[in-house]
Amino acid sequence: MIRLEKRPSPSRLWTVVTPVLAVLATMIVGGLMFWAMGKDPFETIRTIFWDPLFHETFGPYSRPQLLVKAGPLILIAIGLSLGFRAGIWNIGAEGQYIMGAIVGAGVGLAFYPSESILIFPAMVIAGAFGGWAWAMIPGLLKVKFGTNEILVSLMLVYVAESWLASMAQGLLRNPDGMGFPGSRNLARDFPAASNLELISGTGMHWGVVAAFIAVIFAYVLLSRHMLGFQVRLTGEAPRAARFSGVKPARLILFCLGTSGALAGLAGLFEVAGPAGQVSIDFGSGYGFTAIIVAFLGRLHPVGILLAGLLMALTYIGGELAQLMLGLPGAAIQLFQGMLLFFLLAMDVLSNYRIRLTKPEAA
Repeated sequence: MIRLEKRPSPSRLWTVVTPVLAVLATMIVGGLMFWAMGKDPFETIRTIFWDPLFHETFGPYSRPQLLVKAGPLILIAIGLSLGFRAGIWNIGAEGQYIMGAIVGAGVGLAFYPSESILIFPAMVIAGAFGGWAWAMIPGLLKVKFGTNEILVSLMLVYVAESWLASMAQGLLRNPDGMGFPGSRNLARDFPAASNLELISGTGMHWGVVAAFIAVIFAYVLLSRHMLGFQVRLTGEAPRAARFSGVKPARLILFCLGTSGALAGLAGLFEVAGPAGQVSIDFGSGYGFTAIIVAFLGRLHPVGILLAGLLMALTYIGGELAQLMLGLPGAAIQLFQGMLLFFLLAMDVLSNYRIRLTKPEAA
């Protein structure tokens, strides 16, 4: 008989190994899914994971896109990981991402067609504020009334999407756009408000720089600062945290506010750069995918950096597979979701040992 025996403490070895096993399991099961759809599983997996980086035709275009896609994922996941470590579950980063884009782009468009160098810094501050303010709604409701931050933050995503549609068709709509929904293209028509590549052909823009800075700050916070110790202590031993003087309300507001601000920054950098404008379909799902990135990276800043690059690779490879092999977009989304499913399944091995025992006689 197979029996699960709880470990005295989580295994460090399995904690490191399980993300790798989860990726391998995703490739195997994903390959079977692609085979059932009539596609060559080996060719599909190669197209997703190999061709974007090393194909002689697609590589030069895809490699810069790796940083473009990874930047917002890493930035959002770093913020989410702080709350997740403390047992504070912000599931609404997608809404905070959208609101950061709306507020940041709105500030920039208010000064069109100015060429002041202060416009983009003001947009960055406004974007962070928009995400922070949207995250404070579930934060304050939880602190004051004990509401569930999971449900409130998730429901606010749909409110943010409604705001996005309203802004794209109303207040922020391009007056020279022939009546079509969507704002002016910041990257093309408004240089002072654009987030263009810092080094041509690399995909490196200010959003990517902010993501790397967030990784460094999060690492220092969690490993060297008292606040980081309180975050870790609250998640691992809530009762001990209360006795040690940690103030839950203050920690909740800090974690939700930080994750909201970083998500808002990601939205601002995206709307001023790769996306270019506020549009009805601006919400790309980065806020939800970042949850997978956070857990795949073990809620560790360096792990999140690597997981963000891997998830960005599946985005680029998935788009390539849709183009070259005719795969539906839903199949790629399912393939990405398998990563989180298998990671959670493999986590059992970190906390439990598998024991083979003989059945006892009746």
